[in-house]
Amino acid sequence: MRRAAALLLGLCLLWPAAPAGAADRAPTGWASTGPGTTGGAGGRTWTVHTRAELKAALANHGDPTAPKVIRVAGDVNGHESDDGSLLGEQDYAPGYDLAAYMSCFGEDGAVWSDTRFDHCKRQRQLRQTGSNKEKAQIQLTVPSNTTLEGAGRDARLLGVFLTVNTGSNIIVRNLHLEAPVDHFTSWSPDDGTRGSWNARFDAMTVITGRHIRIDHCTFTDGRFPDRSAPLGFHGERVQRHDGLLDIEDGSDFVTVSDSRFENHDKAILIGSGDGRGDRDRGHLKVTFVRNLFSDIVQRAPRVRFGQVHVVNNVHRGRAPLYALGVGVESAIFSERNVFRYPGGGPSLAVAAYGGAEFHDTGSWFNGRPARLDAVAGALGLGDDVGWDPADVYDLRALTSAAAVERYVLRHAGAGRPHGRP
Repeated sequence: MRRAAALLLGLCLLWPAAPAGAADRAPTGWASTGPGTTGGAGGRTWTVHTRAELKAALANHGDPTAPKVIRVAGDVNGHESDDGSLLGEQDYAPGYDLAAYMSCFGEDGAVWSDTRFDHCKRQRQLRQTGSNKEKAQIQLTVPSNTTLEGAGRDARLLGVFLTVNTGSNIIVRNLHLEAPVDHFTSWSPDDGTRGSWNARFDAMTVITGRHIRIDHCTFTDGRFPDRSAPLGFHGERVQRHDGLLDIEDGSDFVTVSDSRFENHDKAILIGSGDGRGDRDRGHLKVTFVRNLFSDIVQRAPRVRFGQVHVVNNVHRGRAPLYALGVGVESAIFSERNVFRYPGGGPSLAVAAYGGAEFHDTGSWFNGRPARLDAVAGALGLGDDVGWDPADVYDLRALTSAAAVERYVLRHAGAGRPHGRP
C-alpha cells in the first residue's frame, strides 16, 4: 500500500504543472523591463528530489543554458552526498575544533598566533580547507534560462548555497530557502571595535546576474537560528550565517516579490562594496515589492549604488538596528511601506551608511504616517534620488496600510496562494 502511494505521488510530481496565473505570467518591477524575465518557459521540465538530481538538472545534459523548468519536490539538502548520507564538519575537515581554533586568538580574541599552542597552525589549515570543501559541496549555480520552483507547498532547499553567476533570465519561486550554516566561520579581530565573525555563505547570491525574478519564496535560518550557535568571544554567539540574499557585482533588472525574510541578522545586501563603483555604478536596478520582513535585525535591504524601489513591503517584529540602509551612491525610492515595531520610532526605518539621498512616499510607522523624508533629512540625506519608478515601469501600489498588510500577510512566502493586488 505504501509503495503504491509513493508511486502515485511520483506520477503526480511528474505531471505537468497547472498553467501559471496572471501574476506568474506578468512580472513587475525592474525584471519586467527590456526583454522581460521568462525563465525556462518552453523548455524541458525536470522534477528533482535530491541534491544529485538537482545538480544534474542544472547541467541539463551538457546544455545548461537551454530553457528548462526544474521542480523541487520535498527537501533537498546541500550536505547530501551522492550516496545519500549527510556530510558534517568532520567530513569536510577531520580534526577541526571551533574551541581549539578560538584558543589561538587568546582569551580576548585580539590576535591570532600560529605558535600560541601546538595545534594552532593545524587548526588554521583545517579551517581553510574545510571551508573550501563545504563550499564545493553546498554551492549550486543556476544557469541562464532557468525556472527553479517548488513543486507543491513544502519544497525546501536546506543548507544550499544557491548562486547566480553571470546568468540571465532566471526565475526562482515557491521555495523555502534555509540559510547554510558555515561550519568554518572565521574570526576577524580587527573588524569593528571588538572583532567580528564572518560567515561565508548566503541562502542565495546573485553575481553579475541580469533579469532575475524571485517570488513567493521564504528565506530563513530555519532549524539553526543564531540563538542556538555556540558562545564565542565577549560572551556573544558565534555568527555562522552570512546573508539571506545578496545582489552584487553589476547585477541588473531584478525583482524580489511576494516573499518572506524571517528571523535573521544581516538579511539583504545590494552592492559589492563601497570601493566597487567600477562594477556597480549604473547597475543594481532592483525592485522589492509586497515582501514581509519579520524579525530582521538589519539590511532589509542595505543598498550601495543602484536604483532600488522598495514598495508595499511590511517590516515587523522586534526592533531592528535599522531596516533600510542608505549606502554610498544609492538611490532608494521607498513607497508606501508598512513598519510595525512596537515601542520604537520611525528612526528605526532608515540608516545612513555613506549615502546622500533617500526618498519616501506615503509609508506608515505603527499605523501613522512615517514621514521618512524628515527622518532621512535629520541624518543629513537629501530626497532627490534622481529617478522615479513610474517613469520606468507600471506598478500599481496598494494605497492603505491595511491593504498592504492584508495582502502581504496572506500571500507573501512559499506555499501561499497567489493574489492580485
